[in-house]
Amino acid sequence: MDVKKENFSEWFTEVIKKAELADLRTGMKGFIVNLPWAVQIMKRMYALYEEELERRGHKPAWFPSLIPEELFTKEKKHVEGFTPEVFWVTGAGSEMFKERYALRPTSETIIYHMYSQWIRGRSDLPLKIYQSCQVWRCDTSATRPFLRGREFYWIEAHDAFATEEEARAQVREDMEMTETIMHQEFGIPFIFFQRPEWDKFPGAVHTYAADTTNPDGKISQQPSTHLLGENFARVFDIKFLDSDGKEKYVWQTCYGPAIWRIFASVISIHGDDKGLVLPPKIAPIQTIIIPIYKKENEQQIKEKCLHLKDMLRKAGIRADVDFSENTPGYKYNEWELRGVPTRIEIGEKELKGPTFTVCRRDTGKRQNIEEVKSVSELMLLFEDIKKNLIKRADEYFAKQFHTANSVEELEKTIKLGGFTRIPFCSNGFDGQHCAEELKERVSGNIRGTIYGSKEVPEDENCIVCGKPAKVYVYIGRQY
Repeated sequence: MDVKKENFSEWFTEVIKKAELADLRTGMKGFIVNLPWAVQIMKRMYALYEEELERRGHKPAWFPSLIPEELFTKEKKHVEGFTPEVFWVTGAGSEMFKERYALRPTSETIIYHMYSQWIRGRSDLPLKIYQSCQVWRCDTSATRPFLRGREFYWIEAHDAFATEEEARAQVREDMEMTETIMHQEFGIPFIFFQRPEWDKFPGAVHTYAADTTNPDGKISQQPSTHLLGENFARVFDIKFLDSDGKEKYVWQTCYGPAIWRIFASVISIHGDDKGLVLPPKIAPIQTIIIPIYKKENEQQIKEKCLHLKDMLRKAGIRADVDFSENTPGYKYNEWELRGVPTRIEIGEKELKGPTFTVCRRDTGKRQNIEEVKSVSELMLLFEDIKKNLIKRADEYFAKQFHTANSVEELEKTIKLGGFTRIPFCSNGFDGQHCAEELKERVSGNIRGTIYGSKEVPEDENCIVCGKPAKVYVYIGRQY
């Protein structure tokens, strides 16, 4: 039985436990211990994203975790969106503060307070800064490691520009980064939606969000990018003196790749009934060497394993040897559970010959490679494994789309999981009532319109209110 497909929830829980990714025994809902294997993976995910951000002109900074209430409440729409989930710090020791501090649920308010002090003229623009950090939200929903928690790990990039055109170009660039890193490196397929007006980021002009799905058919939101316009600039008085001698408000964007949740998708989409399957670039160990020896050749095989490990490490391959007392079969299962991309077996045959036996985690295929070519052959294998993971994920994702032209049809398709396209009255606020009615009936959320799509309904009506349909929107069940 395909446990992952038949009971994804149970499979996900078991993989997290057995692969030692998290420990939930903190006694606090939504707060977990991220264990070493998971942290090593996520650190590499962070590094790839940070490198791409910096390549595109962003610079790193660290901002305070605490935000004074006065700052936090400056942007009315923003605070209304986040206040129900805010953790408040009210004192220290036996003393109470005169003003509460918000434990950051997101950092717009503290960062834009600083931007108003840093930006003076056109020469200060564009300003593109990111931070890799934790955020805290008192989510009342059911929590799940890496998918939904009250403390999670992400990157937030905050950019300021002189013109609307530059800001819109940044939104497109954020989408490109999502493709470059999340899809082409982590192997996570997605589709960008323009969120409905009633579901956009608090204080934004528009929100564009990348959605993917897990094997249970539920939708998981991934990086989102927000066109903030001049909204925050006007509230925080972020102005610059333009070349025409006039003061103007900056145009802003923000982008939030949630590494924690992307990691959940890496687990879910690539994993199988043996456990994790990791893209080679983010695997803590890319090649595990398994010695298979008898008493009479034990020392020779150990030396061979260590020599190979050192050679691979010098070439930049993360290799290690499993010298534990466990049987070879147990070791195979253990490292497959942890998702190590390749396994090299060193036994009596390898002592006598010039080749090694290599086994791929993604396909289970075994092949021989020459010792003198082992570095180049493994590098080629890593690239092929990545391509295969992307191909498999894309093929799976392509099957997650359905269509419905009535509520009755939607009631059937939404049970299949993924996204269902429906003709709808509006992606603006005038469509909110129909969205709420659909949510009540099918427990699905409108995800929005596909970014850049030119599709417009012709002679079709909204499946809820019956008015002429203006857009195709997509709906599905989410975490």
